[in-house]
Amino acid sequence: MKTNLPIFAAATIVAFASGPAFAQTTTFDAQDRAQDAVEDLQEAIEDDFERDVRAFGNVGRQVGFVGSFALQGTMTSGNTDTANLGLGTTLGYYDGVNGYDLAMSYTYSEEDGTSGANRLLYGLQYTRDFGPRWYGYASLQGSNDNSDDASFSRDTFLGVGVGYKVIERPDVQWNIAAGPGYRWAERAVTNEEFKETAISLTSNYTARISNTVLGTMDTDVIWSDSDTVIRNDAGINVSMTDVLALRTSLVSEYHTDPAPGAENLDNSFGVSLVYSFN
Repeated sequence: MKTNLPIFAAATIVAFASGPAFAQTTTFDAQDRAQDAVEDLQEAIEDDFERDVRAFGNVGRQVGFVGSFALQGTMTSGNTDTANLGLGTTLGYYDGVNGYDLAMSYTYSEEDGTSGANRLLYGLQYTRDFGPRWYGYASLQGSNDNSDDASFSRDTFLGVGVGYKVIERPDVQWNIAAGPGYRWAERAVTNEEFKETAISLTSNYTARISNTVLGTMDTDVIWSDSDTVIRNDAGINVSMTDVLALRTSLVSEYHTDPAPGAENLDNSFGVSLVYSFN
């Protein structure tokens, strides 16, 4: 079980709702089911490819409002009674200097009357540019999680900080951000409460190795009295041809004080391959 600390320097929240597991599949619905499964897989792979493209402050933003809303719901009855609901929304505004971003998501699932996921995530962030290399931010992030596998039933963080562009070249970019904050949290099982200060440090490094190879290294360090978390995401994106792309990634997460019975270190290795033709 992980402590599920939020990454304080970023306020991006991604929501998804998992589809139900059907008890039976016949030849009459296999075509549609296969098409839906492929589309879901393509979206997941695209998210995996795009997750390392991180903006520095408000660089590249257009003046005005942007936003999106997503809704997904499924229900089954018969051999298995299931219900799945997913809601997600993002809203952003930029006036040329100041940026405002809101993200919220809610997921719920139920199978045969037993609740599975029941999770609300939210994030609000303010960003202001102080020049081509500096920006400041203030963020409020949190979750209310009544899921079966939740580590914390409630987790809220309010923080401020600054970001600095260390390297800006056509082939290499390196950004860092850091700042203090305050956290309120409550464990799901024991109802133990945490009220503590925390400090976050984020580093985003991107290197263009060649015209077709892009390497990334994203590191987050979050310190607090209850736990210190070090999370590192290393990846390589390879555009092998105009229609074939490959991404490999290694995500490592280390906790100084994991939950009882849990390991300090978790590693996840992923490979994504995309082939497109018209």
